[in-house]
Amino acid sequence: MQKFLFALNREPDTQRRYLEGGAARASLLDGFDLSAEERTAIDEGDIGKLYVLGCNGQLLMHFAPLLGIAWADYIAAMREGVQKHGPVRAGIYAMTTAQDEKVAGV
Repeated sequence: MQKFLFALNREPDTQRRYLEGGAARASLLDGFDLSAEERTAIDEGDIGKLYVLGCNGQLLMHFAPLLGIAWADYIAAMREGVQKHGPVRAGIYAMTTAQDEKVAGV
């Protein structure tokens, strides 16, 4: 998932194929080792879900503008992801609290 986002952030052809959607996007995503949940979140541009799945915020903050998401909305999407999908599951942002505890006001 993070390898895909790294490539997407740096490679114009990867960006073109992603933005084209349809078969071009599907073929692009086939080239990465993604779970069904990761693939759906990437395909749908679900910043909050990707954050909860463990995506690095540095990678996500470059993905957001590609999707037309402004900075404030990007931050809100991460917070909403935690509210909707629960604590961050993996990665450096993993939340080690219980489900009913607030983290950073979320």
